[in-house]
Amino acid sequence: MAARSAALTMTALGLSVALAGCGLGGRGDAGDQRTAREYALEERMAETGSTASIWDLFASREDPSTVLTVNRYIWTASLEVLDFLPVEQIDPFSGVISTGFGTPPGGGRPYRATIAVTDAALDARSLNVALVTRNGPASAETVRAVENAILTRARQIRIRELGL
Repeated sequence: MAARSAALTMTALGLSVALAGCGLGGRGDAGDQRTAREYALEERMAETGSTASIWDLFASREDPSTVLTVNRYIWTASLEVLDFLPVEQIDPFSGVISTGFGTPPGGGRPYRATIAVTDAALDARSLNVALVTRNGPASAETVRAVENAILTRARQIRIRELGL
């Protein structure tokens, strides 16, 4: 019992010393240097008009009324072209489609895809496709072929809908 009491006393004493050493409370040179650094930082912030603080990291900077738009033709074409892949996650607001592994018709190698439709334009820059096999990333030619198939199908859907 006495050994446990002594251990608790030593632990409490150690914690007290550690906490006391955390701040100098404005005493000594280190305290003066810290105050000088803080003063210089405040001066720079005043000159630049910056009011940044650590709490800004937790503040939401995005406008809640901002709506991301994705191209509906590319979105629909992506789902149609890759319909052999089981959809795992889908988010039409951010434009991301994640699939599980599936084998294309007539193919022997299973693929998994992540598709990101990043813009409202019917443009190749609006589409990002990542294909993965069980052994690693798919070849660049395969990814390019899938992107071309999706974009071609998106143009076909647009032409059909607009009656061109």
